[in-house]
Amino acid sequence: MGDMFPRGRTAIAGLATFGVGETPGYSSMELTAKAALLAVEDAGLTLPEVDALFICQPDDFFAGLSFAEYLGLQPRYTDNNRTGGSAFMSHMASAALMLEAGYIDCALIAYGSNQRSNGGKLATKITSNAWDAPYAPLFPLTSYALAAARHMHEFGTTREDLAAVALAARAWANTNPEAFAKGPLTMEDCLSARMISTPISVRDCCLVTDGAAAIVMTRTDRARDLAAAPVPLLGAAAATWWNSVAQSKDVTVTAAKESGARAMAMAGVTPSDIQTAQLYDAFTINTVLFLEDLGFCPKGEGGRFVSSGAIAPGGSLPVNTNGGGLSCCHPGMYGLFAVIEAARQIRGTAANQLPGIDLALAHGNGGTLSSQATVILGSMATV
Repeated sequence: MGDMFPRGRTAIAGLATFGVGETPGYSSMELTAKAALLAVEDAGLTLPEVDALFICQPDDFFAGLSFAEYLGLQPRYTDNNRTGGSAFMSHMASAALMLEAGYIDCALIAYGSNQRSNGGKLATKITSNAWDAPYAPLFPLTSYALAAARHMHEFGTTREDLAAVALAARAWANTNPEAFAKGPLTMEDCLSARMISTPISVRDCCLVTDGAAAIVMTRTDRARDLAAAPVPLLGAAAATWWNSVAQSKDVTVTAAKESGARAMAMAGVTPSDIQTAQLYDAFTINTVLFLEDLGFCPKGEGGRFVSSGAIAPGGSLPVNTNGGGLSCCHPGMYGLFAVIEAARQIRGTAANQLPGIDLALAHGNGGTLSSQATVILGSMATV
């Protein structure tokens, strides 16, 4: 598998975020287009040089067509993969293979949502399937609560452990000017928060924000000569084990176990090599599950790992160094923001910049722990 992927031969050449937090007056597509134009500019390219578009909007079934029309482009290839927050890592895998094959020359991957300023609710028409619906679950929250409850039962994980994830995210956000949620947050705040679907409280849930993100990918040999420092893609893999979490044989294990192992094999790295991890934290249990499934700690030890301070500022594995979906932003889907934070850390331009980052992991989650996708990014020194 590692020999089949073009390790380091494609790279992120440009990146941008726009409108993170609350940005009234913009449609989702307007936010997305603004981030896209900024990413192209960051790369030192022009919009007509883009010949492939990848997008996954929350409120537009034909987003691929709308995006091309809005930008005034006639791309060679358009992808509107709708696997949720993992879609953007999957886009990167597709773009890398197409770039390596010479099928395309420049890929633009973008996303944006105005869900906060446009009502403040989850922007999705997806609901529970016919077998789950009779039990009236809250979509998607109840599925994550089910995973959290089982993890607690099986491994002794506590609400304090879940709170440690939220506290670490807030600590990172407090020193990130772009983060939407800043200010004091205590263990007591988390434990006394309103319960929504036991054992998940409001403090275990991601934000509802506006925001857009975009990256430009091209071949690394070309990216070397562009305006910004290239961030090579060393490995990218996706895995889907179910749609409804109720179809899982074990709700404490996700397909991140597969996507992470394959992406790291492509990159030729192990979990101990990764210097920072940007994980899709729609709920606090996500971070615990993904740390385990990606190999950063043994199965069942995720709660104790996060409670040790390992993922917080000063910890052994800096996680979600922008504040993540819990405290930085979550405009419907967070995946592309995780990629950008990983790339910024490698570029040396992150708000909470870590010293000497050469290897970073970004992981996306879609559906109800349904679709998992992992990318490994490196500095030019790793190629």
